[in-house]
Parts: sequence; C-alpha cells; structure tokens
Amino acid sequence: MVTRAAKFSIQGLHVHYGSLCALRDLNLEIAAHELFTVIGPANSGKSTFLNSLNRLIDLEAHSRVSGGIRLDGIDIRAGLEVEALRRKVGIVFALPLPLPISIYENVVYGLRMQGVRDAKALDAAVERSLRESYLWEEVKDRLRTPAMNLSGGQQQRLCMARILAGQPDVLLFDEPTSGLDPISTARIEETLLVLKEKYTIVLVTNNVAQAARVGDRTAFFLMGEMVEVSATSTMFTTPADSRTSDYITGKFG
Repeated sequence: MVTRAAKFSIQGLHVHYGSLCALRDLNLEIAAHELFTVIGPANSGKSTFLNSLNRLIDLEAHSRVSGGIRLDGIDIRAGLEVEALRRKVGIVFALPLPLPISIYENVVYGLRMQGVRDAKALDAAVERSLRESYLWEEVKDRLRTPAMNLSGGQQQRLCMARILAGQPDVLLFDEPTSGLDPISTARIEETLLVLKEKYTIVLVTNNVAQAARVGDRTAFFLMGEMVEVSATSTMFTTPADSRTSDYITGKFG
C-alpha cells in the first residue's frame, strides 16, 4: 500500500503491438519521491511499461494503449499535451546518447529548444544539473570540450544532467548501467539515491542485485503481467510468488 501521495496512478493498463499483448491489466500506484524498481526477464513488459509513462509508446508502430495513467491526478492522455508530459517525465536510456557537441551545449540543448536564451539562466542550469548528476567537479573546467571525450559512465551522467536541466518531476531509467563498469555503476546508483529526495524515480533493471540495493519498492514483471509488487526488502527475502523467487535466485531469466 502506498501511503505517500501518488505521483502515478495506473489502472487497467493494456498495451498491444498489433495482435501481441505486451502488457495486460496493470494496476499500480507509484508514490512521490519513491525509487521504484522494475525487474523481470526479457520481453516481460518492463520497457513497454516505462515508455507508457511518458507516451513514448505512441511512437511505436501498431501500438495500442487502453486503461488509465494519471500523473498527479491528471490523465496523461486526456489532460496533458505530450510535450508538457515529456517535460515533466524525463527518460534516460540504456546506452548513453550524448549529442556530438560540447558538454555545456548538451546540458542546455533542451532549454534552448524551449526558447531560453538568457546566458546567466543557462549557466545556472548547467551548474545545477551537473551538480545533481554528480558530474560538476569532473567537468567544470572543460565545459566547452566535446561530450564524446567523456568516459561511458560520465556520458551517462551527462545524459542525466541534460534531463535534469529541464527540472522534471519524474525520472525514468531504462537499464542505465547495463553497459557500464562496476565503478561507474556504483556512481550512478549513489546518484539515484540522492536524486529521489527531489524527484520520483522509476528504474527498470535486469540486475536484480541493483534493484535490491536501491529500490524502495520493486515490481516483478513476467510475460506482460505484474506478478507481484512489494517493499524491496520483502521481495528479496520473502517473495509472495514462487516465480518471483525463481527469477531472483537465477533459476530462469
């Protein structure tokens, strides 16, 4: 049971790609300032769920969505323009995707697209978002150098900073450490634990140990269904469903 105010309320969510049902009858609430983790094997519906939260699913060919998703009580389809929704709900993908421009211009890219031109405002946004992504101290003296010169872990944190510059309400992460080394992974996880004080975070991960380390609550998805959801400590010690136990212990997946 979510006791804090719900950031997302999801009711009877179904997602189809043509005749394939990728997600069925999902009912879930995600609390404000919760770090909510989603685990499950490939093709379990995890990324479909994540992409539904900011309507990236609309870009998928032959996708059909039914059911309701509310953000702060507002229907994300009937009550919000998609551009406004995506400003509120940012997403970071598995592979870092910095633009082939400077570190500084990567961070302010979205702000410039929104029409922000004031140099002081842009400078302040760069420092704030790079500090929030724990990258400022590493790059503050080379902001005008190419972003592609950064390491993989730094590039991923830069992508986080680019999202944070727009001051969203929610951060979605789709396996953000899947291609990173253990040190970079630990850095990202430390950053997530700090960011949840200010943002609501939904993290999809194939790394069950990662979910155990950082999640407040965890949901286990399998073949398009949410098998169970509970406090992370409960799921990893006394899961309610044998399929969850089998996945966590590595019997499949």
